[in-house]
Amino acid sequence: MRREPAVWYCGAKGGDMSDDLARQTVIDDEHLKLLSIFYMVSAGLTGLFSFFGIFYAAMGGFIGYAVIHSPQVQTGTGGPPPEFLGWIFAVIGCAIFVFGMAMAILKFYVARCLKRRTSRTFCLVIAAISCLEFPYGTALGVFTFIVLGRPSVTQTFR
Repeated sequence: MRREPAVWYCGAKGGDMSDDLARQTVIDDEHLKLLSIFYMVSAGLTGLFSFFGIFYAAMGGFIGYAVIHSPQVQTGTGGPPPEFLGWIFAVIGCAIFVFGMAMAILKFYVARCLKRRTSRTFCLVIAAISCLEFPYGTALGVFTFIVLGRPSVTQTFR
């Protein structure tokens, strides 16, 4: 009895290799488009939440101002907390704001790079950093690693 050579079927209906390649290209394009949209949403949320740093800085500035102008400090009696504690709050708040806005800008740039299929390594680095933002950033970073790790996607990046 003679055996037929093995035929590799990659599709549900047994399509040829060009159909499978076209199907994978469409899937990759859709996944990259979705990642780009999700990075824009994440950038917007990161930028929005970075404004809490401004609130924190204003609170610290108010504490520093209130300690300087308190009657106990002016008369020399009593011991309110040192004024630098308020300014430490202000510096930390400003740092939170600057870091948050920088991450938002970087995520907008990643969304743009994903649309244009450029800077794959940069996208992976920002995906790793966004994994620290639990839970949404973690999911986004992991899915970015999965999609950008495919050989078919790697070939499309310049």
